[in-house]
Amino acid sequence: MLTMDLVKELDSYRLENKITQQVLAEQLGVSFVTVNRWFNYKTKPSKIQQYQIEKFLDRKNGREKIGNLNLRRKSGI
Repeated sequence: MLTMDLVKELDSYRLENKITQQVLAEQLGVSFVTVNRWFNYKTKPSKIQQYQIEKFLDRKNGREKIGNLNLRRKSGI
């Protein structure tokens, strides 16, 4: 996923779940300033941060990655 698309998806997640940038930063293990700079397009997440964001969004959206495949988890199993 392209970096800016990932940032947009992260911001959409934040808005849909009605959480602040501060709370999102805590969930990701980064500072508020870092998240704020991503959302204001002043910096981009590093490769490691991109990987962590993808994992975070996959967990929150109920997706698991196996290789290049995205799989939805079935609830109740």
